Amino acid sequence: MPGGLVALLDDVAVIARAAAASIDDVGVAASKAGSKAAGVVIDDAAVTPNYVTGFTPDRELPIIAKITRGSLFNKLVILLPAALLLSAFLPWAITPILMLGGAYLSYEGAEKVMEWLTGEEHGDTLEDPIEDMAVFEKQRVNGAIRTDLILSAEIMAITLSSVADESLIVRAGVLALVGVAITFGIYGAVALIVKMDDIGLHLAKSERPATERFGCWLVHAMPKVLTILSFVGTIAMLWVGGGIILHGLEELGVHGPADIAHNIQHAVEMATGALAGVLGWLSYALASAVVGLVLGFLIAFLLHKVLRLGPHSHD
Repeated sequence: MPGGLVALLDDVAVIARAAAASIDDVGVAASKAGSKAAGVVIDDAAVTPNYVTGFTPDRELPIIAKITRGSLFNKLVILLPAALLLSAFLPWAITPILMLGGAYLSYEGAEKVMEWLTGEEHGDTLEDPIEDMAVFEKQRVNGAIRTDLILSAEIMAITLSSVADESLIVRAGVLALVGVAITFGIYGAVALIVKMDDIGLHLAKSERPATERFGCWLVHAMPKVLTILSFVGTIAMLWVGGGIILHGLEELGVHGPADIAHNIQHAVEMATGALAGVLGWLSYALASAVVGLVLGFLIAFLLHKVLRLGPHSHD
């Protein structure tokens, strides 16, 4: 019995050490993968405030909370198992699926650009008469969660590619850890952004002149900040969508479009010296956005004018 107990304790110790090593592996891999997904995180943070702009202050945080829950569901319930299954059994399907997501983001971004150019709204907005605000809020939340699903898929795909050589347990742990950390990071930042005007109102009531001035500045600045974020969010949709398409075409053996974008990037880097890194990256992002915009326009034309789908199909 003592010998059996010692053997059992030895086994437990071995398992514990293995588990600890796995946790360390997950932490290191998650940090590495999270840094690679940082670009998409910025896009997600820029896109989301657009979905809560214009609602009454008492509805802003509840809406963000709903989107956060939807984002966690996207990442942990839908995308994590799907990513693990696809990587194990259908690795070839990951690229086409991501390209479908890229096409959807390109279409969403192109719709916004068409609204700017024509002044027409593609769907209901807060300026339209809303018969049922609860239904409209639900539509906005669902739209945000759908967009989050595409961006989350890109985040999870980048994360998965960073840990492709790890064990199944480590891959699952990293995907879960990155998914949760990024979700709370993004929507925590979004909550802070959309409530900044309320913080400004509170500070404006201060008896300290400097604090009062800062509060008044926040109140007046936030509408402009949200407008800028709405613009950045649209550009981000086009940039990420076009980038997914370019990378996907490369993976499928069609190198021409991506080569053109890379050549533009390299030419800018050669011509800009100390600013080569920033301007080269920006030029590739711009080329990706152009690809996304063109693709989005083509999809919108196909849906609205050829297939006669959507609110402007009969114009």
